[in-house]
Amino acid sequence: MKKDNITYEKAYAFAVRVVKAYQFLKSEKKEYIISKQFVRSGTSIGANIAEANGAVSRKEFSQKIGIAYKECLETKYWLSLMKDTDYLEEKIYESLIKDAEEISKILFAILKKTRIEN
Repeated sequence: MKKDNITYEKAYAFAVRVVKAYQFLKSEKKEYIISKQFVRSGTSIGANIAEANGAVSRKEFSQKIGIAYKECLETKYWLSLMKDTDYLEEKIYESLIKDAEEISKILFAILKKTRIEN
């Protein structure tokens, strides 16, 4: 994986935060259902970006970025749900959602550019 891939690096750092939040939710809040969905979608963002980086065609690249974008939207849904059901404190939510929104904006910009050029 290229070290200068900012989108991948941001998604990877976000995935690390997601896993740590998941560990906290399991151990401290005894929450196992919503947090499992959250960790799946939150870590899938970077995994799909990694796959996109290995794509053999522009179309395949765009498809994987599209999946990463959708996973990011799903992650934001789970974050909001956990905040609104008092599993996440406002401060933690705000920090995580800010990162997710930044990543989703980057992914959407890439997606828009690759879809227009196809």
